[in-house]
Amino acid sequence: MPIERDVFEEIAALKKERNAVILAHYYQDPDIQDVADFIGDSLQLAQKAQQTDAEVICFAGVHFMAETAKILNPDKTVVVPDLEAGCSLADSCPPEAFAAFKARHPDAVVVSYINCTAAIKALSDVIVTSSNAEKIVASIPPEKKILFAPDRNLGAYLAKKLGRDMILWDGSCIVHELFSEKKLVQLKVRHPDAEVLAHPECEEAVLRHADFVGSTAALLRRVKESEGKRFIVATEPGIFHQMRKEAPDRELIEAPSNASCTTTGACNECPHMKRNTLEKVRDSLLHLAPQVDVPEPLRSRARAPVLRMLELSKAA
Repeated sequence: MPIERDVFEEIAALKKERNAVILAHYYQDPDIQDVADFIGDSLQLAQKAQQTDAEVICFAGVHFMAETAKILNPDKTVVVPDLEAGCSLADSCPPEAFAAFKARHPDAVVVSYINCTAAIKALSDVIVTSSNAEKIVASIPPEKKILFAPDRNLGAYLAKKLGRDMILWDGSCIVHELFSEKKLVQLKVRHPDAEVLAHPECEEAVLRHADFVGSTAALLRRVKESEGKRFIVATEPGIFHQMRKEAPDRELIEAPSNASCTTTGACNECPHMKRNTLEKVRDSLLHLAPQVDVPEPLRSRARAPVLRMLELSKAA
């Protein structure tokens, strides 16, 4: 009688059999992060997707991330654990409405946050992530108008920091817009030695209380490199797994939410990211499904601004 293997062993065997790589975002459950070949934020994952020699990419994240991998690798098989793992930011920017919005500003350079669909990428001049947005926006000549989509909070943060007049699409992340300024201030009073770290997708009212603002990867580096020992973190708490692995002596506190939750931390978790499970990762590798595809010529149009981002990020 054959010995029954656990899910971790099954995934390891399937990766070898399929010549597959698992890319996982920091917001995934710890078990998924632990079986991934690479864990990163959106920029890092896009770079790894471009570089991989694997025949199959299992993308443990949300749909737009897998789309980006397929845009860069049309000849590879790209699968996702759950096809319904979407993104509120991507959903907030319908292509038809955005095309009309863009048409009203024909002279503007269209800068789109990577958290958008392939159709929005195809309408853009350059893509950015929270890791490289400041560098790329700063490289645009000051006389040029900038249309920024879909995240109004990241756009407003960049406009303020760089002193640029930017036309913002009105989209936001359901996780990052829920953090409570009032509760954060109260938490700071209780922990005056804590350093407040925030993702730039947070609202300005929260960002003004942050000691450090940065991408998910930048927040992880800050926890490792800071002299502080206690941190209040305003982003999706999936990042805590890597923070605890890489800086086990740090105390991490979730920034409080405006919403009322019956489960601790549930308000701050991305429901789309959490649709993925270890079993779904295994099944996607076993059945090579569900697959993500981006048809031509949409893929080619979307690829150009993504490649522009990757090229501009090399010296970042």
